[in-house]
Amino acid sequence: MGVSRLDVLYRRLLLTKLFIQGWGKPEDLKRIFEFRKIIGNRERCKDLVPKDYPVFIDKVEEQTDCKILNGHFISPLEHNVPGILPPESVKARFQFIVPKRWRKYKPVCIHLAGTGDHFFWRRRTLMARPMIKETGMASLLLENPYYILQYGRTVENIKPKDQVRSSLKNVSDLFVMGGALILESAALLHWLEREGYWPLGMTGISMGGHMASLAVTNWPKPIPLVPCLSWSTASSVFTTGVLSKAVNWRELEKQYAMHTVYEEEIISLLEYCGRDSFKMGQDFVKNSPSSLDSLSGLDFTSDLLKLRQSEQDNLDLGASALHSQMGRASNGQGLLIGRERGRLHQMLSAVSSSAPHMDMLNAKTITRMDGRQRTLQCESLCFMKGVMDECTHIANFSVPVDPSLIIVVQAKEDAYIPRTGVRSLQEIWPGCEVRYLNGGHISAYLFKQGLFRQAIYDAFDRFLLKYAVST
Repeated sequence: MGVSRLDVLYRRLLLTKLFIQGWGKPEDLKRIFEFRKIIGNRERCKDLVPKDYPVFIDKVEEQTDCKILNGHFISPLEHNVPGILPPESVKARFQFIVPKRWRKYKPVCIHLAGTGDHFFWRRRTLMARPMIKETGMASLLLENPYYILQYGRTVENIKPKDQVRSSLKNVSDLFVMGGALILESAALLHWLEREGYWPLGMTGISMGGHMASLAVTNWPKPIPLVPCLSWSTASSVFTTGVLSKAVNWRELEKQYAMHTVYEEEIISLLEYCGRDSFKMGQDFVKNSPSSLDSLSGLDFTSDLLKLRQSEQDNLDLGASALHSQMGRASNGQGLLIGRERGRLHQMLSAVSSSAPHMDMLNAKTITRMDGRQRTLQCESLCFMKGVMDECTHIANFSVPVDPSLIIVVQAKEDAYIPRTGVRSLQEIWPGCEVRYLNGGHISAYLFKQGLFRQAIYDAFDRFLLKYAVST
């Protein structure tokens, strides 16, 4: 499939930058990586959030079709990794939308917020209230750390004071957000169970869907899960998707060059997917610098370097063009040996044409850059893939208790969530279902909310068919 032009256009209209202050404090990265090893194993972290963890209701609003409960609790991450959260985010806030009259059961779905989904009104209007009308299902909307909450008629700031909108200042902030949401979701699930609500499930759109997926890996019981417009890792989002254009690569490269701690200490903390991801790029940079020089003679097509076709098509075109050029060169010059050819093919699959750093495979750019700049660019990209996979790759976490209760909703032409070169969720979670929608990320979000809700209903129905009698 092609890549949605609407996704590309929408991203170009947004001028905000991500990770403007860089990677984050090395000590914070070390602490969150160590904690990932704990929350990545369901058995190791089953007691991190007690079943009686305190949750408080601050206000109840009566509406014509529902009750809206505003509540808060202290994020369990503050107890487990003290000081890692900014002070403004220590108190977690949520909104609970409950129908006036229940039907047969008291089902509740927790909705986690996507990037830019500040306040509660968007999830409440597009998902929660229609779900009450259609099936009588309640919704609990948890606010992301680093975001803003509209609390009644006042606005209370719970994001860092110098943060602009949804633009996280540091790469480490995304990992802290994930750790917080995993534990906060557990606290809310325990609270809902104590209050007698059942069955319970989770969902989210885009980043919210990925965070919901991570949270469910930690829950020790079967639970319906519907991640919408998300996939198995966030590394592709920030290295090959259109969102990679918003990343402040210049600052990341600068810090990576100045501070040896990233290369000498932090890389050693990467495990499994993070290690594999970084190792692939590291080998390419270490063993094939001459290959980059040789690329200056190659004639990459405009289709390869522009966002006009699917990433797989781009990869095939790039490989074909590369092999053709090497075949012609082998008569006299022998540009690349077979081993280097394989590494370059791997790199092409890891770095799509939608990324700004595709320039490092562009002949004109390569001839202008010195060797150190090329190497630094590659190393920063590979380090980003490594740390992102370490903390966000689904394969680094436990498999949910019952993957058959998972329905993934994905857009065929999603330019924000690339799937090329990334392990599929069907492989990591055998038995889960993936539903593909026509269009891209933005069009699906704007016009497919009804299909998201239907997937939620279907997942809950599966749960009831499988577990209602025994429960």
